[in-house]
Formats: sequence, structure tokens, C-alpha cells
Amino acid sequence: MADRTVILHYHFFKNAGTSFDGILRRNFPGRWVSQEFDSGNNSAAVADWILAHPEAAAFSSHTANGPLPVVPGVRVISALFLRDPVERIRSAYLFERRQTFPEDSDRAARNLAAKTDFEGYVRARVSVRGDRQCRNFHCARLATFLRSTEPELDQAKAALKLLSFVGEVETFAASMRRFAALVRPVWPGFDPAMLHLNRTREDEPVEISADLAHFLAENNAEDQALLEWAHGAILRD
Repeated sequence: MADRTVILHYHFFKNAGTSFDGILRRNFPGRWVSQEFDSGNNSAAVADWILAHPEAAAFSSHTANGPLPVVPGVRVISALFLRDPVERIRSAYLFERRQTFPEDSDRAARNLAAKTDFEGYVRARVSVRGDRQCRNFHCARLATFLRSTEPELDQAKAALKLLSFVGEVETFAASMRRFAALVRPVWPGFDPAMLHLNRTREDEPVEISADLAHFLAENNAEDQALLEWAHGAILRD
């Protein structure tokens, strides 16, 4: 039986994770922590991180991968948000375009966004082997939870079933109500009131030609299929 319960937020880039973290920080003052990890199977490192912070109630990381960590004596409530794949890519482009960093290899994506239009950004990133930011991003991240030989989309669906909570950016308020219902048996006073942090300006124009729309749809067909499947299987009130 678990002696302790914690929340583990898999903070997918531009999926309302900063707003979700803000709600966690407000509910757990001084008990929310974040950390980044090396790529690959870092599940054991995530488990060690949780054990190393016995005072913490909520953990968040952009780079934590699956499988889900097994932590002796700890119940882990795992959480992440999904988003329309094209809207996520658009938001990422606008976010990176606003950043100001030195011109170096570590800031390549931000430099690219600053120097090119949306179509140039998308096509350049898709052309890079191993870069999944603009190509079925959700499926790529979720497949790390299974690491099987099954098709990536099937792994992503199975991964969503393993998670304690899956929210949706487009229905953030309703998602937070579901999350509150999940955690209130442990934390009865949990307040899901919305915070909108790190939001991309929605009125900033981004041109999407017919060719680019087709290219985005083609390269994110599995993410779109995952989202449609999740609406029926996971994302329910």
C-alpha cells in the first residue's frame, strides 16, 4: 500500500503545461518541483527524483519519458495534456519566434523561427532526421511509455490508457474539473481555477497555404488519429 501520493506532470511543449503547473504551484506552495532529464529511457531517474524530494507533492518535467516510474511506497498520479497537432505546431512557432537568444547551435529552432515564415519552419524541421516537433509529436513522446515493436500510434493509444489523467488544451477548464475530481480524495481542497500562463498571442497571423495544410495533415495524421480516438476513449467528463 502506498504511503504517499504525488502528481507527475509530463509537460509536453506548448500543451498548456505552464498553466497546469501554475495551478499545481498554487495548490502546493513550496511543494512543486521541476527538473529536466537526458533523453532516452529516464524512468529510473524520474523515480529517483521523486524519492529524493519527500516533501514534494507535484513534479513536472518537459523531458521525462516513459515507461511510468515505479516508486516503492509512492502512488504516482501521472498527467499530461493533448492538443490539436497543427495548433500546437503553430503555437510553438510563434513562441520560438518571440525568443531572443544568441546565434548558436543550441538555439537552432529559435533561430530558424526568427528567420523564416511558418511554412519554412515546418518544412525545415520535418526534413531533419529525428526531429519530431512538427511530425506526429504526441505519438513519438507517448511511444516511449511502451517501447514495443507495435506501430507508434498503437503504442501511443496504449500509453494514454496507462496514464492516470489525460487532459485537452481545447477543453482546459473541463479537463481541470476532471483532474480535481481525481485528486480531491487525496487533497480535498484542490482548486482547479484556471490560469493562462505563457499563452501565445492568438491574433498573430500565420499563413497556411493549401500546400502547407496538406503537408501538415500528412505529417501529423497519426497525431490527429490519436486525438480523435482519445475523444471517444479517454477525454470524457
